[in-house]
Amino acid sequence: MRRRRTEALAELLREMEQDRAKAELQGRPGPDPDEAYEAVPVAPAPAPPPEPAPPRLEESETEELPPVRMGENFSADSGPGPARERPSTRRAGGVDLRRAAVVVGVAAAALIGFGAALLVPGGDASDEAQTGTPTPTPTATTPSAAPPPQQAVDPDGPGTLREGDTGPEVAELQQRLRKIPNVYDNGSTSGTYDSTLTEAVARFQLWYGIRGDETGVYGNDTRLDLESRTQA
Repeated sequence: MRRRRTEALAELLREMEQDRAKAELQGRPGPDPDEAYEAVPVAPAPAPPPEPAPPRLEESETEELPPVRMGENFSADSGPGPARERPSTRRAGGVDLRRAAVVVGVAAAALIGFGAALLVPGGDASDEAQTGTPTPTPTATTPSAAPPPQQAVDPDGPGTLREGDTGPEVAELQQRLRKIPNVYDNGSTSGTYDSTLTEAVARFQLWYGIRGDETGVYGNDTRLDLESRTQA
């Protein structure tokens, strides 16, 4: 970018200030900045010429379009003229011919199938009479043995213990519960799932937030939680 040369402009402004100061001292108005310009009259722009009016057609020069007939077909393949009637829309006595043909065909097919079904047993009997060999009859098969009934699966998981059960698993449960503080203190380890053990299991489930098993039932969720807190 070039640096502007403002010395000439500053000199011009300085001279204008000096002229204005001299005029004020002499009591006359300063130089009018508009005196340096010359008024030039501006001629008005010429108006555009008027557009010529469209030629008026006489009534004899106009052409009237032919009337359109209802039902004419103007498609490319048919050409001008009345619309051709489709074969599917032709009716005889108010009944569609195509529908009637379909009904007749279905009825004929049903009759032919019925007649063929009647002829099949007779053909088998004639073949048996000609060959002299009887047709083998299907023999009744003995029913196979019924599968053994499946045992009901406990909803709390396999190996679930509840009140009334006995055995070494119940004794192991009692020993593990005695290791939990204030749950089964000094409880019996006889191996019998009694009401006292049921209350101890329910207390353990309540205190440790076990919700997967029934209250007082030693299921899978209660077993996993108790085994994780006690040693074997």
